[in-house]
Amino acid sequence: MHIRVLAVGTKMPSWVAQGVHEYQKRLPREWKFDWVELAVGHRGKSQDVNKAIEAEGDAMMAAIKAGEHVIALDVKGKVWSTEQLSAQASQWQMSGQDVALLIGGPDGLSAKCLNRASQRWSLSALTLPHPLVRIVLVEQLYRSWSMLNNHPYHK
Repeated sequence: MHIRVLAVGTKMPSWVAQGVHEYQKRLPREWKFDWVELAVGHRGKSQDVNKAIEAEGDAMMAAIKAGEHVIALDVKGKVWSTEQLSAQASQWQMSGQDVALLIGGPDGLSAKCLNRASQRWSLSALTLPHPLVRIVLVEQLYRSWSMLNNHPYHK
């Protein structure tokens, strides 16, 4: 299964790259994992924030590949337990489709991206900083893989 994370934001602190790398390297080769970073839309005092969200959405829509199963990370999405995430990951793997996970910018995902998504997933009811979302996402995917493969990490 090829998992691509399409994320708005290009200037992450080094601790984010280290955290992401730590869990990503633990994933098996069968779970190919790639990151696509997209520029944050311009925001300013006189700038309409909706234009920035739409610009980010247009870039994200252009980055989605045909045939990918798209999952939007959205605060209004379904909250999955680790067990439910493992079941979802198993379904994604069995479908044979590649997966695209969408992480929006500071103001979330555009309506186009939310409508394109087959699923909406909320990592938490809490508002998480974007750098932390990246680490939590890859750690939870690793944890779900470990559950599916009876690896002791999950315990």
